[in-house]
Amino acid sequence: MRFIIQRVTKASVTVEKEVIGRIDRGFLVLIGVGQEDTKAMADKLVKKMIGLRIFSDENDKINLSLKDVGGNLLLVSQFTLYADCKKGNRPSFIRAGAPDEAEQMYEYIIEKCREEFPEVQTGSFGADMKVELLNDGPFTIILDSEEIC
Repeated sequence: MRFIIQRVTKASVTVEKEVIGRIDRGFLVLIGVGQEDTKAMADKLVKKMIGLRIFSDENDKINLSLKDVGGNLLLVSQFTLYADCKKGNRPSFIRAGAPDEAEQMYEYIIEKCREEFPEVQTGSFGADMKVELLNDGPFTIILDSEEIC
């Protein structure tokens, strides 16, 4: 499982010209689910993500979490995080989770996040989405279950 976490001042997701998710200050999280991923892995990554202290405090030190700053979450599924580009120029997605299982895991992650942040915004699994963001910093963190779990 992979989370690409981008600290943003604003972000939105549009599907068929309709904005379906929008946040101000917080995290835009691109979520890739792999074949071997479990709910236990998701729990660890969600806990790690929510606890990340990557916002500045009053002394301009990176020391505050999403909760500390009253931030928001926008969660977007992105199977292409499992692209394998080792051979040739056309990526392989063999390691990405099967769509049905990946969607269930994505929905599980959303529910786990809503336990901490009731107003979690989301993309639409499997849809052609247009994602806009204003990366704050820029500040981007990668969480990978292969490294954390």
